[in-house]
Amino acid sequence: MMKKLRILAAFFSFSLATADEKPASETAKTDTAEKKEEWIQIFNGKDLKDWTPHFTGHPLGENFRDTFKVKDGILSVDYSGWEEFKGEFGHLYYKTPYSHYRIRATYRFVGKQLKGGPRWAKRNNGLMLHCQDPKTLKKDQKFPASIEVQLLGGLSDGKDRPTLNIATPGTHVVWKGKLQKKHLLKTEGPTFHGDQWVTVEVEVRGDKLKHIIDGKTICEYSGVQLDDGTPLTKGWISIQAETGPCEFKKIEILELKE
Repeated sequence: MMKKLRILAAFFSFSLATADEKPASETAKTDTAEKKEEWIQIFNGKDLKDWTPHFTGHPLGENFRDTFKVKDGILSVDYSGWEEFKGEFGHLYYKTPYSHYRIRATYRFVGKQLKGGPRWAKRNNGLMLHCQDPKTLKKDQKFPASIEVQLLGGLSDGKDRPTLNIATPGTHVVWKGKLQKKHLLKTEGPTFHGDQWVTVEVEVRGDKLKHIIDGKTICEYSGVQLDDGTPLTKGWISIQAETGPCEFKKIEILELKE
């Protein structure tokens, strides 16, 4: 009888001990949940809080002709209050400079280009990264010194017009093993015609950038620098108003460790 009691006691002790142990798969799931990526929504879907506009020829902070608008959760570049473009390029700057991060944006092009807009600006916007401090912009400055991740829409003319090219206003980059001084570097991104929503992502690690769409890396480059050779490893973020009506429904940031 005593032998049977000892066996039962050992069995129950073992059962209680193992009951508190989680299978390896469950532990892994918990660890993954704890390390879940924390994206920051830098566009709040309600208003332009934390964003500052600048238009060529106008003081910083003036939202010329009410071009940047928020309605129904959409941030739009809206030219309904304009008659004709006369060189007033616009940018909308987020309040915080960043260095190591991922940025993800969902955008689309809508409507017709503003009268007088340059041909290249049709269905054209950009994520301007590592921008100079907007407070240092000259009143008549067209573009900030920055790296532009070009956002393009197809023209429905049967021709390719790849998105995610590299533009370099006031900057240079090292791409394909060479210091590139051309203003526009064409990548092999996809073309999106019509008014469809497109989500793109950029990984920024100081002076190294990577353009991504649908999990596929379109291009990688490094050595980001100002025209005078000064390394450029951080800066402000902006979007553009270049005469092409455009909408954003999400702009978000994931900070990365340096």
